Amino acid sequence: MDALTPHEKNADQAAYWNGPGGQHWTNRQEIQDAVLAPVSQALIARAAIAPGESIIDIGCGCGATTLAIAAQTGPAGRALGLDISAPMLARAKERTPPGAPVRWTVADATVYPFEPGSADLLFSRFGVMFFADPALSFANMRAALRSGGRLAFACWREPRQNPWLTLPLQAAYQHAPRPPELGPEDPGPFSFASEERVKGVLGKAGFSSIAMQPVDLRLDIADGGGLDAAVEGALEIGPASRALEGQPSEVRTAAAGAIRAALAPHHKGDSVPLDAAIWIVTAVNP
Repeated sequence: MDALTPHEKNADQAAYWNGPGGQHWTNRQEIQDAVLAPVSQALIARAAIAPGESIIDIGCGCGATTLAIAAQTGPAGRALGLDISAPMLARAKERTPPGAPVRWTVADATVYPFEPGSADLLFSRFGVMFFADPALSFANMRAALRSGGRLAFACWREPRQNPWLTLPLQAAYQHAPRPPELGPEDPGPFSFASEERVKGVLGKAGFSSIAMQPVDLRLDIADGGGLDAAVEGALEIGPASRALEGQPSEVRTAAAGAIRAALAPHHKGDSVPLDAAIWIVTAVNP
């Protein structure tokens, strides 16, 4: 794995994903892969991967989507998993079966020197919403695609359409101070919620045939572990976790109680299913 200096505007993201953010996701890798499996399945189906293709997975995290892609491309294909988080890629490397056509690189896709025209598909499950200058990042990524190569990624739609993330957050805010509010285009999970913005970014980066498909899902945030597991997950990953980062134990304890109360009405057996809403975005390199 290679470590390259990130673009200066992405330095704060690099610090977070190589620090607490990356460690939380690494610790919860199996559970998060299961929670987000419906997203992965929908995105991979839409990407229409063919055997033998060369694919780059941007923001691949702990490698679940990259390994799934590699299984579809087969031994004649190639998959590159690229992420800014060294701890998450270390977990991805641990999970890689011997002989899999996969390699891993720690890098910022904004500045990584991709081999020009080497890829058939750029792919990402929630790995592209954190760039400070996304048009610059996508222009660099597009250089990796052959003429006619494809782009397929998933991003979140508006916060109000994603109570699986916002419901625990609003409960946490009953006890934790609200941080400065992010602007709609600031790097973060909802920075690509606007269809107009996404199409503008991709058009500026040189993509054509841009299409955005809204997909509605139900995600079991407990992964079959019941209400306790759902509360634990909200405290460790996602917007509520970030809001509580560094807060004293009494605030975290009170917030956990509020999150439990907010999630309890949605508790069904061992599951806590909540609505989620994504865009599946596709485009072509002319």
